[in-house]
Amino acid sequence: MNMRWIGMAALLLSSVALAKTPWQAITQPVAGSPQSIGAFANGCIVGARPLPLQAGDYQVMRVDQRRYFGHPDLLAFINRLSSQVHRATGGTVLIGDMGMPAGGRFSSGHASHQSGLDVDIWLQLPRQRWSQQQLLQPQPLDLVMADGRRVNPTLWSPDVMALVKTAAQDRDVTRIFVNPAIKKQLCLDAGADRNWLHKVRPWFAHRAHMHVRLRCPADSLECQEQDTPPAGDGCGAELESWFKPHQPGAEAPGKTTPPPLPPSCQALLDRHFAPE
Repeated sequence: MNMRWIGMAALLLSSVALAKTPWQAITQPVAGSPQSIGAFANGCIVGARPLPLQAGDYQVMRVDQRRYFGHPDLLAFINRLSSQVHRATGGTVLIGDMGMPAGGRFSSGHASHQSGLDVDIWLQLPRQRWSQQQLLQPQPLDLVMADGRRVNPTLWSPDVMALVKTAAQDRDVTRIFVNPAIKKQLCLDAGADRNWLHKVRPWFAHRAHMHVRLRCPADSLECQEQDTPPAGDGCGAELESWFKPHQPGAEAPGKTTPPPLPPSCQALLDRHFAPE
């Protein structure tokens, strides 16, 4: 087979894989009362709000990607968390991806973050505010050792524990995804106050950030809530299964065909792209 043809085919496949989804072509929030619609990994949002990019307690990274939109409940949570954590530690909370102006599916990087209720928060709290260059090209701090079984003791700090615990104790938070090794360290450090740990769920990757998910807003009638996490602190056999080969959690799930959109999300796309 001609090598030039192979190269062209590879380039074509690469461009198809990275092709934007229709949601990425929507550059402004959809007007209306804030409504999170559908599931966290198959949904959209009406009336999203942009997170203010200037704040004393947090900084927003990669603003050029315009992934700083969410339901007002998410913005309120970020403000609560960053204020509490800044007072307690003196550090600045680093905000990663939230969602796009109308939510919906990304071409890469996330399966969820679609209904305006998810946010990635980095597990480091710099005492000095980052420059614009650092924010545009942030360097993640990998807290997990190469073997994936424990955190790096030189990078782990009580501030990281305080950040995760404060988020987990928030009334609107239902889940926080972290690397299994980070969950393991939290279990070791929690002491007697462990009620918040059941919200902290082990998941693939997440070595430098936590993924925080809120409950469905009461007035978002088309929002699909997840089941409540299992009872208990999640520090026993369930967590240990992540460190055993050929056990549930040993391999990351592959890509799947997206399910049909919720009718309201499909209608939103149809209206947006309808010929004038």
